Amino acid sequence: MQRRTLLLGAGPLLATPFAASPVAQTAPPPVVTAPFTADKVTELARDLSTRAPRPRQADLPRRFADLDYDGYRRVHFDAEQALWRADGLSFQLQPHHRGFLFREKVMLHEVVGEEVRPIPYQAAQFRFEGVEAPAENEELGFAGFRLLARLNRPDHFDEVCVFLGASYFRAVGRGQDYGISARGLAIGTASAAGEEFPAFTEFWIERPAPHASSIRVHALLESDNVTGAYVFDIMPGDTTLMQVRATLFPRRDLPRVGIAPGTSMFFFGPHAPGGGMDFRPAVHDSDGLMMRNSHGEQIWRPLTNPGTLQASGFRDEAPRGFGLIQRRRGFADYQDLEARYHTRPDLWVEPLGQWGPGEVHLVEIPTRSEIHDNIYAAWAPRAGLVAGRPAEFHYRLHWRGRSEDAAVLRFASTRMADAGNGARRFVLDTTPLAPLGASADEPPEVMVDSSPGRVRDIVLQPNPETRGWRLAFVMEPGRASLVELRVRLMRGETALSETWLYRWTA
Repeated sequence: MQRRTLLLGAGPLLATPFAASPVAQTAPPPVVTAPFTADKVTELARDLSTRAPRPRQADLPRRFADLDYDGYRRVHFDAEQALWRADGLSFQLQPHHRGFLFREKVMLHEVVGEEVRPIPYQAAQFRFEGVEAPAENEELGFAGFRLLARLNRPDHFDEVCVFLGASYFRAVGRGQDYGISARGLAIGTASAAGEEFPAFTEFWIERPAPHASSIRVHALLESDNVTGAYVFDIMPGDTTLMQVRATLFPRRDLPRVGIAPGTSMFFFGPHAPGGGMDFRPAVHDSDGLMMRNSHGEQIWRPLTNPGTLQASGFRDEAPRGFGLIQRRRGFADYQDLEARYHTRPDLWVEPLGQWGPGEVHLVEIPTRSEIHDNIYAAWAPRAGLVAGRPAEFHYRLHWRGRSEDAAVLRFASTRMADAGNGARRFVLDTTPLAPLGASADEPPEVMVDSSPGRVRDIVLQPNPETRGWRLAFVMEPGRASLVELRVRLMRGETALSETWLYRWTA
C-alpha cells in the first residue's frame, strides 16, 4: 500500500464529510432475506427511501477511532484466513477493520446460491500491532473489504479492488498500483451548501464459481437524501473492468449530483509547475480529463493545480465516454521509486444506454501536498434527481494502462513556460503519425483559439524524436485573469487530432 492508499473515504478538500444525524426508527429496518436476488437489494433501497434516514453506526473505542495513518496500517487481516482461500477459488476476500478515518460499520454478507450468509466479525482474524486487541465478546465490525485474485502471477493473489470509506472504491489492472478512486455517487461537490457523502452501508458478495474470471458484488447506498442499489460485475485483467448498474431513489430533489464520479490528484507537472524544490519533474495520479462526446469528438483537457478553485462543465446530450487519464507512462516522467506514479491506472467511464442531456463536471482544487485528492470528474444530469422518481444508470469502468484509442493524434504532452511580459509559451507534442498513415510532408492546418487574450508565434514542425508533430505558440492574456484555449489539427473538414482544451489562470 502506498502512502495515499488509505485516503479513500476522507473526501479531502472537497468538503467536510457528510454524517447522518441520528433519527429514531418508527419500525424495524427491512432486511434482505433468502432466497437472495438482486431485486431484493433494490426493494430494500426503495423501502428505505420512504423512511427516515438510518443513523450511521460510528461508535468505536477511542484506541481505534484515534489511530493515525501509520497506526491503522498496523491493524490488518490475516491473509491465511481470507474467505475462500481454503476452497481454492479464483478470488479471495479480506475485510478491513474499523479505525482511523473509517469508523462507520459496514455489514458484509456472502451469497451462496440463493442463501445469504453474514460474514461474522472475529477479532482473531486480525493482527493488532501497537494497539490493544478487542475482547473476545467485543464485536467491532468491518469498515469495508478488498478482493484479491491471481492478477500478476498464477501463483500469487494480488489485491484487485477495495471498497473502503463512504462510497469510495479503487481497482487496478495488471502491473498497476493504486491511484485514482471512484465513488458510487457524489452530491453537491464544490457547491456553496457543502457536499453530502453517501455511503455503502451493506454488501452482498456472491461466492464465485471454482474457476470464475469475474465476481459480482451488490451494495446498498444510503444518505440523508438518497438511497441506492448497486451491482458490480468485476473482471480483473490487463484492464480491470467493472460493469455497474445503479438504481437510485432520491428522497428530495437533488439538482447537483455526480454519476460515476472519479477522484484523483494533480500536484504539479511540466504545464503546471509548482512543486518548489522537488527532485521529481511531475507528481500526479492523473494528468488530464479525456472525453468522447455524442458526435465522436475526442477532447483532452490537461489538469492543473490552480490558485483558486476551478469548476468546468462540458455539455453533451449522450456522452460516449469520459475519464481521468494518466498519459505520461515513463518512470523518467516522475522519478519516484516509492509512489510509482507511472503505474497509476486511468479510470475511463463508458456509459451503457442513453444518459440524456447533461455535462461532464470537472473540479480542480488548489493543494499544497500530494496527499490530498484535489481533482473530481463526473457526469452531471441536467435534470439532476427528482424526489420520488427512481433513476437508473448503467456503465462500465475501465481501470486501464496503455489502452487509449489511436484513431486520432493525441496530445501526449503539454508544457508551459514564461514568455515575458505576462505572456506564456505553450509547447504541445502529439503521438506518432505512423499509426494514422499520415506524413510529416503534409502539415495539417492549425486551429488555435483564445478567449479572451491573443495568440501569436504559432509554429508547427515535425518532431523526429517522437515521430509526431510539435506545436508551439505564445498566449498573451492582457488583463484577463482567466483564458480558455482550444487547439485542433485539421485537414480540410477532417480532424486529424483530438481537441485540446486548456484553462489558464493568473
